[in-house]
Amino acid sequence: MSLTFTLDPAVTPELRDGILDLWTDVSNAGGSVGFVPPVTAEVIRPELVKHLVAMAEGRTRLLVGDDEDGRVAATAFLTFNTHRLMAHWLWLYTVMVHPRHQGRGYGRDLLAAAEAAARGLDGIEAIRLTCRGGLGLERFYGSCGYKEVGRVPGAIRVAPGDDRDDIIMLLPLG
Repeated sequence: MSLTFTLDPAVTPELRDGILDLWTDVSNAGGSVGFVPPVTAEVIRPELVKHLVAMAEGRTRLLVGDDEDGRVAATAFLTFNTHRLMAHWLWLYTVMVHPRHQGRGYGRDLLAAAEAAARGLDGIEAIRLTCRGGLGLERFYGSCGYKEVGRVPGAIRVAPGDDRDDIIMLLPLG
């Protein structure tokens, strides 16, 4: 089965809770989405609220992938730049596929859906994201067409003595 992707779904309590559960499960499985395990939904909730507020203000768009049971299985947030000189590209944040679905190509499907969504937005010419070094994520994103355009050594401190590079990736849409 494949995932069913929806851009800008209605934010219901079920969707909100589904995203929160996904984010918690991905984080606790070691996913590079802003937290390190162990983490609870209550720790993640304020960050999700920030994304939801940005959506309500029109600064962020939500892409959700539902599995065959209608559960949230993947997400990405497409965030517009507020700086007038950078309005021609957007950020892709919180790119997640639930651990139970990994290894099925759903990450590639999610990135393809995000690319299609970005192509449908007026004036957007590129997608930019960052990823945490040390996990091989830059190779995955590279295999999906993204190019590494920058790296800040040791910018992410996962734990004392465990600093990782912050890797900047870009996908031109032209």
